[in-house]
Amino acid sequence: MKIKADYANAPLWKELTVKSSLPEQLKCLDEIAHNMWWVWNYEARDLFRDLDPELYHEVKHNPVLLLERLSFARKEEIVKDKALMKRVKGVYDLFRSYMDVKPDAKRPSVAYFCMEYGIHSALKIYSGGLGMLAGDYVKEASDSNVDMCAVGFLYRFGYFTQSLSMDGQQIAKYEAQNFNALPIERELDKDGNPLVIDVPYTNYQVHAYVWRVNVGRVKLYLLDTDNDMNSEFDKPITHSLYGGDWENRLKQEILLGIGGMLLLKKLGIKKDVYHCNEGHAALCNLQRLCDYIDEGLTFNQALELVRASGLYTVHTPVPAGHDYFDEGLFGKYMGGYAAKLGISWDEFIGMGRTNPDDHSEKFCMSTFACNTCQEVNGVSKLHGWVSQQMFAPIWNGYFPEENHVGYVTNGVHFPTWAATEWRRVYAKYFDEKFMSDQSNEKIWEAIYNTPDEEVWATHMALKQKLVDYIRTQFRDTWLRNQGDPSRVLSLLERINPNALIIGFCRRFATYKRAHLLFTDLDRLSKIVNDPEHPVQFLFAGKAHPPTVPVRDSSRRFTRFRSGPSSSARLSSSRTTTSCWLVVWSAVWTSG
Repeated sequence: MKIKADYANAPLWKELTVKSSLPEQLKCLDEIAHNMWWVWNYEARDLFRDLDPELYHEVKHNPVLLLERLSFARKEEIVKDKALMKRVKGVYDLFRSYMDVKPDAKRPSVAYFCMEYGIHSALKIYSGGLGMLAGDYVKEASDSNVDMCAVGFLYRFGYFTQSLSMDGQQIAKYEAQNFNALPIERELDKDGNPLVIDVPYTNYQVHAYVWRVNVGRVKLYLLDTDNDMNSEFDKPITHSLYGGDWENRLKQEILLGIGGMLLLKKLGIKKDVYHCNEGHAALCNLQRLCDYIDEGLTFNQALELVRASGLYTVHTPVPAGHDYFDEGLFGKYMGGYAAKLGISWDEFIGMGRTNPDDHSEKFCMSTFACNTCQEVNGVSKLHGWVSQQMFAPIWNGYFPEENHVGYVTNGVHFPTWAATEWRRVYAKYFDEKFMSDQSNEKIWEAIYNTPDEEVWATHMALKQKLVDYIRTQFRDTWLRNQGDPSRVLSLLERINPNALIIGFCRRFATYKRAHLLFTDLDRLSKIVNDPEHPVQFLFAGKAHPPTVPVRDSSRRFTRFRSGPSSSARLSSSRTTTSCWLVVWSAVWTSG
């Protein structure tokens, strides 16, 4: 008998999330694990490591996954270990004393928009310097007690994992992130259901879940379109960082700017300043214009308010590094916004053009940001000057130095990037309030009272730590690619901890000019082959996969470095001391 399909039982799938339970005494560790505060506080990192050193290494320093995989027996051992439990209480007390400080109401509140955030390698939502800066910005805002929130994306695949083929070709591997194993939490609505943001795209909507990353006292909200409410064309919007074609890039920037503002509105969040970190986020100002006009203001009144509270930070020093969209593609998704603003289409798209009346010119997100933000800044004094020149045509009739492009020199979040070994030295010799008063030059003068021997010993210990890491990384990478073991060992032996090591660790974009070192080989040969003053170079970085010229240049660079004649090209001597290392990976050092 043939059973009709209508009578067959169709499978009904239900998503279940299974989590291991922690003893009551250890639940405070889960609270710490779900706040990125542990990234820049070595007491917490050391504690998580000592719970199970081997497992901590296996989960790549992700405390959420560590707690998830701890065996029942090990949890019982921890609870019975009085010394370890005392450390647990001490770290939790530190965490609570930090978190219980209220935001400084005297300072302006900030909403920060960025495509990427480099907070920790466990959260793959960054690729290069822009992400590193954004991550440090959020952490510093937390330490500085600024009333701030941030908006970005939770990428399903994030940026790629990199390896090299035998001929030096970069291989990009995109690995899906398991969101339940990350130090994030799902944002819920008042009924306890997942919060959903409905973002308008032409004549339909894209639906985004919201995840929250607790970064100390700051909340970072991440949008996620990889869900069954969306079509197969829209799920990939948040699949990968800077992935897809220009249409997907436009979809991403609509989601970040317009979707980000709709998210804040749904959460009831209003801030004094709206900060666009790069032009990717510029459309947040478009949504703000629409909101003010919906409240009854004219376009010019709304634009005045948006400008007064808008800030745009530009990072890229060349026009080619900014996003430009064809009028046809831009109109496909943004065609209805001119009517919402009460202006013509030509007036609207002209806000993104250097010459508004030039219909052949593409719409530039950076130009739109300049026209809708009162403050524009580069990321160094020189870059501020370059940006003034680059954006000068937007304000025809003014000299570059007369426009409102300034600069704020990029900084780093000191507790993140200071090695644990150095922080212990500072704790030993500096004022106890040092970490909360880092810009006080008087405190830094304590370094003169620190014994020279201790400074040098700390420096050399860290250098040896770096050398050991390079050896392990280089050996594993090239043996995995079936490289000649004798050649690998020969190169490893040449790594000299006593040499001056110069690092070039940047994303491999053409304008970052990694090849400049090789434009004068005679001079380079003298530098690297000086037996009295040995110098070695370390290169690390990734090339964006779709950028063929960059991939090819990195491949040529790798082959030059590792080719059989590279030493001969640098020196006629067979006793060359040069050592060329390429570690193609995103290296994270959290102390």
